[in-house]
Amino acid sequence: MNTWLTIVIIIVLLWAVGFFALPGVGSLIHILLVIAVILVVVWLLTGKKLWK
Repeated sequence: MNTWLTIVIIIVLLWAVGFFALPGVGSLIHILLVIAVILVVVWLLTGKKLWK
């Protein structure tokens, strides 16, 4: 499994747990989702690893 995909899955899972378990943390939790989406877009556009 690609490292980027693993990172994105972990971030999305953390976002989901935080969103449903800790509703008071709002904006901080949404930052995780934004980071995950940015990583997916960069990974899809470049098609290569960003670091070794």
